[in-house]
Amino acid sequence: MSAESGRNSMLSLSSAALSAIGGRATNQDMLGSAYEDELACFVLSDGVGGHRGGEIASRIVVDSLLERFSQEALFGERALRSYVDNASMQVARRKREMPGLSNMSATVAAALIDRHRRHALFAHLGDTRVYQFRQARMLSCTKDHSLIQQFIDAGYCTAAQLHTHPLRSTLFAAVGIESETAINPIDNTVLLESGDAILLCTDGFWEWIASDDMAQALGDAATVDDWLDRMAAVADAASHASGRERDNASAIAIWLGTPQCAS
Repeated sequence: MSAESGRNSMLSLSSAALSAIGGRATNQDMLGSAYEDELACFVLSDGVGGHRGGEIASRIVVDSLLERFSQEALFGERALRSYVDNASMQVARRKREMPGLSNMSATVAAALIDRHRRHALFAHLGDTRVYQFRQARMLSCTKDHSLIQQFIDAGYCTAAQLHTHPLRSTLFAAVGIESETAINPIDNTVLLESGDAILLCTDGFWEWIASDDMAQALGDAATVDDWLDRMAAVADAASHASGRERDNASAIAIWLGTPQCAS
């Protein structure tokens, strides 16, 4: 196969997912995926804590986003924005219909992948994250829409405090939260390579495992399920050692082609 035909061939894709209740009474994390020809869409949502109906909001986000994708499967910023906007409209509609749920909201993280063109787009609101890895190293990570992230950006806190600060779960953007600050939920298109890996995860997952440990687990893993299991084991051990109650923890791991081992 020539180098040119190799670049134009369809990327293989495999994925694995987990969702654990942690120490909570209910699991407000929801996740899902859908495929249409060469396109794939993955979405993860976490009901914002402290408000009734978080699990309803997260389910609406996942179901409505994937429903719109299945109805009109396209790749591009406009398409992904329409999927997110549809989720926002459906949450708003349910809030109007049920006044008791007027404060419900949910985070969202979505990955839209074109396996033929080898492109990906990421969308997120809140503190549910999207990571991209290449050659067992972290290439990018979305930035949380949280109060503590604003403190870090302003120089009042360190990045390490994202995991422990008492205000780390205070969000200024999510589906269902009205904000005066204009938020663009769509990141720039990224070019994928065979060997790339993508991780979507809620704060109950990423707060217990560093990005370096995610990358190390990727380099040691034989399959996408193995990668997710290795990361979950690290996060579980850290949570148990801390003695703190753990939030719902959910993740979607995606392999494109064959991820390369750490050097």
